[in-house]
Amino acid sequence: MRLIDYLDKGASLGADAPCLTMDGHDLSYAEVQRLSYRVARGLAATGIAAGDKVAILSGNHPVAFSCVFGISRAGAVWCPVNPRNEATENQIILDTFDCRLLLFHSHYAPMVERLLPALPKLAKVVCLDSALPFAASFEDWLRGLPDSPFDRSPIDDLAMIPGTGGTTGKPKGVMLSGRNLEAMTALTLMGYPFDGRPRYLALAPLTHAAGVLCFPILALGGRVVVMPRADVGEFLQLIEAYGITHTFLPPTVIYMVLDHPALGNADLSSLQCFWYGAAPMSTARLAEALRRIGPMAQLFGQTEAPMMISMMAPRDHYNADGSVAAERLASAGRVSPLVQVAIMDPDGALLPTGHRGEIVARGSLVMEGYYKDPEATAEASRHGWHHTGDIGYLDADNFLTIVDRAKDMIITGGFNVYSVEVEQALAAHETIADCAVVGLPDDKWGERVVAVVQGKPGTHIDVDAVAAFVKERIGSVKTPKQIEVWDDLPRSRIGKVLKSDVRARLLNDGRH
Repeated sequence: MRLIDYLDKGASLGADAPCLTMDGHDLSYAEVQRLSYRVARGLAATGIAAGDKVAILSGNHPVAFSCVFGISRAGAVWCPVNPRNEATENQIILDTFDCRLLLFHSHYAPMVERLLPALPKLAKVVCLDSALPFAASFEDWLRGLPDSPFDRSPIDDLAMIPGTGGTTGKPKGVMLSGRNLEAMTALTLMGYPFDGRPRYLALAPLTHAAGVLCFPILALGGRVVVMPRADVGEFLQLIEAYGITHTFLPPTVIYMVLDHPALGNADLSSLQCFWYGAAPMSTARLAEALRRIGPMAQLFGQTEAPMMISMMAPRDHYNADGSVAAERLASAGRVSPLVQVAIMDPDGALLPTGHRGEIVARGSLVMEGYYKDPEATAEASRHGWHHTGDIGYLDADNFLTIVDRAKDMIITGGFNVYSVEVEQALAAHETIADCAVVGLPDDKWGERVVAVVQGKPGTHIDVDAVAAFVKERIGSVKTPKQIEVWDDLPRSRIGKVLKSDVRARLLNDGRH
């Protein structure tokens, strides 16, 4: 299955059925198909060949998401660019992934204009919603191109290259094939309830988990209702208005739903499956969600093995007698039926049930590798298994529990933050001599980014100024929500900062 096949499969079940909906306006399957034909022709006319990389930088929008299928139909490769990234990160993504054309929304025009001189590989930039001095408008780009069927065979099975952070702080390109996404789609459809044509509400970014979850929805001829803005009150209204059956949110936003005054009067009876994932979720809030929202469904994966390493369907949250299975709520669900998962020690030996070690996986869900990075690919696939970087254990019922992260990665509000990148930004401040960044438990964010800094002799550290300095460089998501000033940092004999000691001291001082 190519990405375009999910759209065409849905169209075969009813071309006039609504496919993408936003602000009360529908695009039918036939309309999205015709737009994908024109986008594919536009790419071909611009000189984009099969196998070339095409990026999309946009918030949630039906036209932007329709372009994904035009890219696939042209035999090209989709590179989703997270609109929350800062300019430098997007410049690295667009250049390192060899993107030849960029489709973007005018909201990001200042960023694109600033980056263009550093992106010589881009043959063209196209603005999706307006004409700009430095970019063709979407309408002008497609003017005169017919919406008759067009299809070009890809050169291989590479479907998309999303970016992911790394211990160097620089994003790596994850090569996801059609086979990877087919495995993810198959697991979704076999592991969770789908009764009738699904109606999926996309509040979370379509560049993130919410986007790839659209493929199983489209394969069943379902409707995707797109929210361009994160508004919890509107989210609840849309569930009722459209009879939404499926949706996905990270725990942080689910907490906002639970705290919203409209929840008590909202009719959520249409929901079959409310997915949560991308960050740890408070078991107390999950139990509350089961009571007040209904059919919660967990998924665990990562960019390199999308979404479905382990799964917990709504029924798995309950015991046979209907009571909440409290002992399972802290787990990441049961290992998926088409994925092999094991627990490995540092020497590559597989550990028995109940023992803690690194979570490793293999199977058709796992990526093809990192784009043009054989060293990182080899490191991630040691001993013939994909290394997740997460520490956990399996129980006798094949439920997976994650207890720690091996790579100092912090998951805050559903987004991955790498401590090294934050430390590099902090260290660039003129008053900071050294620093350590860790994640601490947070009821709202799952984890929050916390920094401990050591000042240069004779300097005064203004914590607010440092936070503003970091935010300007790497964005608000990665900026520490708590900055502590210490006279010195705990270190090993060779002078390496001991993050485990930093974290323990922060937890023990009672301010976590």
